Amino acid sequence: MSELATVEVAGRWETLADKALAGELLSRGEALSVLSADDDQVLQLLHAAFRVRRAYFGRKVKLNMLVNAKSGICPEDCGYCSQSIVSTAPVAKYQLLSRDVLVDGAREAWARRAGTYCIVASGRRPSRRELREVTAAVREIKEELPLKVCACLGLLSDDEARALKEAGVDRYNHNLNTSRDHHGNITTTHTYDDRVATVEAVKRAGISPCSGFIAGMGERDEQLVDVAFALRELDADSIPVNFLHAVDGTPLEGTHELNARRCLKILALLRLVCPSKEIRVAGGRELNLGSLQPLALYPANAIFIGDYLTTPGQAAEADYRMISDLGFEIEECAL
Repeated sequence: MSELATVEVAGRWETLADKALAGELLSRGEALSVLSADDDQVLQLLHAAFRVRRAYFGRKVKLNMLVNAKSGICPEDCGYCSQSIVSTAPVAKYQLLSRDVLVDGAREAWARRAGTYCIVASGRRPSRRELREVTAAVREIKEELPLKVCACLGLLSDDEARALKEAGVDRYNHNLNTSRDHHGNITTTHTYDDRVATVEAVKRAGISPCSGFIAGMGERDEQLVDVAFALRELDADSIPVNFLHAVDGTPLEGTHELNARRCLKILALLRLVCPSKEIRVAGGRELNLGSLQPLALYPANAIFIGDYLTTPGQAAEADYRMISDLGFEIEECAL
């Protein structure tokens, strides 16, 4: 590419950053151009995305830690999930952890410098007992620590969402996972609208909505743009961007569509479409981004620290070093 052409390409991405900073929604064509950018343009694209990230979040990085509060035993048939009823992956299966264990997990999150502690339970929706135990644990955590608490318990009714709010839950995660027209290829035991309804119930209860997706499940560029625009329309405050870690024994076993450059373009897309929102590099970060993980923090402003639900993350010390080497800093909670 000639020097003039390089300047013109860089100008194109800077124009998209200008639109995002002005609060203007990218057109579908502009959004698609981000995903189809030549690999030689990735650094220019990241520079544009970083301008937007820096305007809203500076050089701060938010740390989240999750606990797999209930594992396996799920009646849903989600093709990506090692805990689903159709999975033969050898994962741990146990009922909801005790209140004491959940509170101890929050103490560990605090020790790891996480600002948000995520209580995640497998299953279609919480039982009455599970809701009681989680809300009791949340009350105890909030009395002791200044952590934000995020819950992820499946589908919710308005009454269940209000109960979580009253207990002190700050945020609720329920991912769209993919676009509306691809959803049926990933799961059949619930609908895309079921997921949207839960996010709306959370918002009505006054809980901050967290909703994202998984890339690398056979979706087209157009479908990635669809889910990015849908998350903007839903006004999700936090958007976890997962990159498929295809576990053996799941229906998506052997699916390997992503590379690190593709992942960076997807993160840049989300930053430009949802400029003021927390964009979190979530599951599959280590596997799919590999040695390019640090570059993900130019568009994104949050990561998980520690392990995921059934797959390992990298050591916390490696994440601290990565953040420091970038000249970024962890967003700390104050007592």
